[in-house]
Amino acid sequence: MENSPSRRDFLKWTGVAFASLALPRVGASAPQQGAQPKGSGTMADFAAPKLDRVRFGMIGVGDRGGSHVAQLMLLDGVDITAIADPYKPAAEGWARHVVQKGRKAPALYTDSDLDYRKLCERDDVDAVIISTPWEWHARQAVDAMKLGKHAFVEVPAGITVDELWELVETSESTKRHCMMMENVCYGREELMVLNMCQMGLFGELLHGEAAYIHDLRFQMHQIDHGTGSWRTDHYVRRNGNLYPTHGLGPICQYMDINRGDRLDFMSSVSSNSRVRAIYAKEQFPEGHPRRSLRFRCGDINTSIVQTVNGRTILVQWDEQLPRPYTRHNFIQGTKGCWGGFPNRMVLEGATPTEEWTEGEALEPFFAKYEHPLWKQIGDEARKAGGHGGMDFVMLWRIVYCLRNGLPLDQDVYDAAAWSVIGPLSEYSVARRGRSVDIPDFTRGAWAKRPPLKLHTV
Repeated sequence: MENSPSRRDFLKWTGVAFASLALPRVGASAPQQGAQPKGSGTMADFAAPKLDRVRFGMIGVGDRGGSHVAQLMLLDGVDITAIADPYKPAAEGWARHVVQKGRKAPALYTDSDLDYRKLCERDDVDAVIISTPWEWHARQAVDAMKLGKHAFVEVPAGITVDELWELVETSESTKRHCMMMENVCYGREELMVLNMCQMGLFGELLHGEAAYIHDLRFQMHQIDHGTGSWRTDHYVRRNGNLYPTHGLGPICQYMDINRGDRLDFMSSVSSNSRVRAIYAKEQFPEGHPRRSLRFRCGDINTSIVQTVNGRTILVQWDEQLPRPYTRHNFIQGTKGCWGGFPNRMVLEGATPTEEWTEGEALEPFFAKYEHPLWKQIGDEARKAGGHGGMDFVMLWRIVYCLRNGLPLDQDVYDAAAWSVIGPLSEYSVARRGRSVDIPDFTRGAWAKRPPLKLHTV
């Protein structure tokens, strides 16, 4: 069953949006210099009233949104009461899936580009999950919060600095959660490393390396349906790190970003743009529209971020070059380090310091330092799947926190700080790697917040 939005549907989603949700303007003044909203009270460690059951409305049920529907149907205390998607076959297909799982059929909203607003007006929707093209993430989250719904939005949360400030301001003024669904923060390895960092095993943290390296050239064949039918446009229009959060989110949690430290400034450069044009000529016949595209985005982007406390983070992005998948997931402290892809470690006093401990030699460390959350629900997560179980753990935690009136593990300030690397990288790249300040979306609250603690289950 094909559930991805078509190219035509992408234009429906985005056609009216480009005027107000313009891609970052290369000629604009420094993006951090705009007026910052005063705010309406912090959302730091905000806890909403308990919900007996969590009634979700799904906005977008293509490949990603559909997978969320499937995972949610495995959880207790969850209903899907409505689905909005301009691609009617996807909405109808996932509505049937809900019914097949013994649940009431969700209401469908498929008639217009803005039909999702009708979903947000429903009294039987507590929260929305937004899985639409990037241009719509912030707008739909803002609309949902203004209509009284908690907003859970796919990555990135927004693609301009102004959008991200609007998310923060709206969450604060409406007192509704706005969480970017950074699933990688719930991976087994990432949560174990977070546990070890919080135990102080790596000493004082000094440096991290984050990435999203994933050869996605095949998506260019998705002309009428699929992610490539709309994502390809971004490679034509933009130049920077278009997708920064999968690698960056866990590193920020290791370093207590927005909880005692914050991202301060950054510089970014991109390579030449080559391989997508080569791929298009090799894969598509003469006269095909893909062959005439002029790609602007560099094949690989590298950014360096420094935090207020003097730590450094390397952030890389590459969705087209022929190389194995990696997110780096590297963290270095005064007493040791961890690196991912493949997993390897140095821990002073526990392993050799001049060679990696890796493979089966890491098993005792997994046994000793496994995060309590994975100890509790890891078997369920592995069975459910979804990027190795991290999707299940993320949704499980969202539902658990909402049903128990607990703060979320990721808040609107995390969504903004992690996502803003995208538009700021574009600004820096366009100015020969010029350093650019990173906004303090917490307005100073970062300095007094305690470290992240996933609440006891």
